Parts: sequence; C-alpha cells; structure tokens
Amino acid sequence: MPILINEETRVLVQGITGKQGSMHTEKMLEYGTKIVAGVTPGKGGLKVHGVPVYDKIEEAIKSNRIDATIVFVPARNVFYAVKEAIENNIKIIIIITELTPLHDSLQMIELARNKGIRIIGPNSAGIIVPNKIKIGIMPHHVFSYGKVGIMSRSGTLTYEIANILTKNGIGQSTSISVGGDRVVGTTFLEVYKMFEEDKETESIVLIGEIGGTMEEELSKYLMENGIKKNTIAYIVGKAAPPEKRMGHAGAIVIGEIGSYKSKLESLMKVGVKIAMKPYDIIKYL
Repeated sequence: MPILINEETRVLVQGITGKQGSMHTEKMLEYGTKIVAGVTPGKGGLKVHGVPVYDKIEEAIKSNRIDATIVFVPARNVFYAVKEAIENNIKIIIIITELTPLHDSLQMIELARNKGIRIIGPNSAGIIVPNKIKIGIMPHHVFSYGKVGIMSRSGTLTYEIANILTKNGIGQSTSISVGGDRVVGTTFLEVYKMFEEDKETESIVLIGEIGGTMEEELSKYLMENGIKKNTIAYIVGKAAPPEKRMGHAGAIVIGEIGSYKSKLESLMKVGVKIAMKPYDIIKYL
C-alpha cells in the first residue's frame, strides 16, 4: 500500500491562482487527485479549473475535509502559508517553493513537529503513488505502479530514474521527493522507516547528493538495525569542488562530512548496493 497519501487524500492548494499553482492544479486534477479547495488571500470567491478559492484556510475547511496541502507561494511568504496550515491542523504539508529562508524553515519545521504534522520539502517535487494520486509537479507519465519505493533529493533525477524503471517493467509503490533545500522537514531515515513497514514495497531506491548528513544518518540506522529490504543508492556530486554550492541549496560540502566519499563509504559499509550510473539500478532490482 502507498505511504503517507492514497487515492482518498483530499488536497488544498495554497497559491492556486498563481501561474505554477494553477497549471499544476490542472495536471493533478487530470491525474485524479482530489483537489477540493485553493487559498489565495484576496482572491476568495474565484474558481480555478472548477476548484473553489478561499481567502483563508479556516474558510476552506468549514466546507471541506482537507488531509494535505501543497504550497506554491513565493519563498518570502512560505513561512506564513505553512504556519496557517499548521494552525489549521492539516497533517501533511508539501512545499514546492525553492530557497525558503533558512530560519523560516527551521521555525516552521519545529512548529509542525510540535503538533505531529509532517512537512515534505521545501524545494520538493512532491509525492506520487502511480496510477492513484500525485501531489506535486512531477511528469506522471514516467511513473508506473509496482513494488519499488523511491526517495530522493532531486526531482529531475527522480523522473529520470522512474522512467528507466518503468521502461524496464519495474513499477514504483510510492515516490517521495524530500527536497533540495539545506533544511527539510522529512529526512531519508524517516521515509526509509515508512518503506520498511510497507508490505507492498520490496526494494528501496535512494537518490542522494552531496551536502547534509541524511545519507550518513540512514547508514547509522542500518548499521544498528540491519537491512530488512533490498536497498540501492545512487549519489550525485562526485566531481563537485569543495565549498561550492552545486544545484540545490543543500548541495555544498565543507569538510569531510556530507561529501560524496563519506556518503558512499557509509552506505557501502552497511550493505547498501551502490549504483554508479542511473541504469545500474536495474541490475540490483
């Protein structure tokens, strides 16, 4: 079964009247996602692709059950949008916006954790359960339903690897983009534990990158608990120069921790299979 979301999840779109919010609302609706409301301050009363728009979340939830929200607002406004979602007790918050100010991210993640609310992102491509629901911006035609769980920092690499799997007849149970900013609300370790408990997920593919310590934290967990499911990692950033940010805000290495070498060695030590190229993943599945 999928993790975090399923075809019954009812979704709010924050920033639905903007270009990105409107475009991806239409694509999510086409995929079958139950988008029940949108919020843009000052735009209450409008409709976007048939979805009613409200000024505030508290107005939207008076007439709609909302399980998750997807955030398409400018980085400077993300904190206020997410705080509003937390105050209205929406249990899953997926933030698409890139480069949210660091201290804003730290504050909203702390607020969410104190209320048992899960944040995915910032700078996430979203979550997809192929053929059932997507809350995100991914090109859904490259995904197919199956038994491989994907967790990734990079949206684009997720699409590429999902496409490779699908073309080789290998479907995915759930694919989660945890986000590429320096601080994100949900870590690889947290997603890995969910895949471990999911009976339909037989193998787990990790798409990591330099910077941060999420891969090393997962390695420590696997060292202490052992590998219960076939796990394959593909790490990018081998040729990145030190102390230079590459791509994502979080993709920067200062010192040894968080380096390509550190991540690769720690994962190999606990028995994770390492793919040196995206196509190598196939031979381990």
